[in-house]
Amino acid sequence: MKKRIDVIANEESYNNLSSLKDIEELNKTVRVYRDTIRMSIKRTDVQARLIALLEVLKRHSCKQIGVSYMCKNTIADKLEVSYKTVQRLMKKLEDLGMIRQVPMKRKKDMMQTANAIIIQPAEDEMSYKPHVKESKKCPAIKTTTSFLKLNIKNNKRKAAAHFFHVDTQENSLKNANFVAHWVPDVFSNLVGSFYEKAETIQEFWKVIKQCNKVIDYSTNKRAFTGKQELEIGTKSFKEFAMKVKSGVNMHKGPFAYFNGIVNKIMNDLYFDAAFMDNNN
Repeated sequence: MKKRIDVIANEESYNNLSSLKDIEELNKTVRVYRDTIRMSIKRTDVQARLIALLEVLKRHSCKQIGVSYMCKNTIADKLEVSYKTVQRLMKKLEDLGMIRQVPMKRKKDMMQTANAIIIQPAEDEMSYKPHVKESKKCPAIKTTTSFLKLNIKNNKRKAAAHFFHVDTQENSLKNANFVAHWVPDVFSNLVGSFYEKAETIQEFWKVIKQCNKVIDYSTNKRAFTGKQELEIGTKSFKEFAMKVKSGVNMHKGPFAYFNGIVNKIMNDLYFDAAFMDNNN
């Protein structure tokens, strides 16, 4: 017996189903799930397909954050796999707690339409460690009151000096602003002239890496080489900077807007024979 479908497919319903705050949280969630898939799935071909499916869902979940509503046939075409394979991959992601599917119906005829696919927030991993009680050592020999007082004063001085030194080191490390080694220097210097925080520079580069899709799952080959990625990244960020200066309203935030610019440039250059041949 089929279950009754109560949710009507419209923008309000998709907004209500969203459980993520913004694009940045969506990107972080997908990165956590990619690592989980690599850790929990042994077969590399299944890993690649699950990650590719997750990326497709993410790219089509920017309007209503974390919610997409593509039919499975469309997803199968994008991944170049069969409808049954998409069903199995969806079931696996649901079992892993990464997505949830909600049946939807059309408003005009109340007939079933494509399910809403919701990317679930990643749960924070909490480690519970037993509290270890510190053992108190008693003095081995008798000591006088004056000796104890002098000893306590000396210990306090040593402790104060030690904690001051440690605190100074920790503050220096916290205030350090180093960009990760996997961000190319050329791109880091370009973005660094507009944004000071290393996290922001790294997030812009992650957008470029995520937009470079896998085209051969057997070898994990991507559409563009590292050299091409860097050229596309610098070109995209220069265009993004011009848009910022012209006062463009970025409704979904700067990273979502930059994601759109990178996708457009990659789509154009992928069919540019001169670019693909010269940069290989």
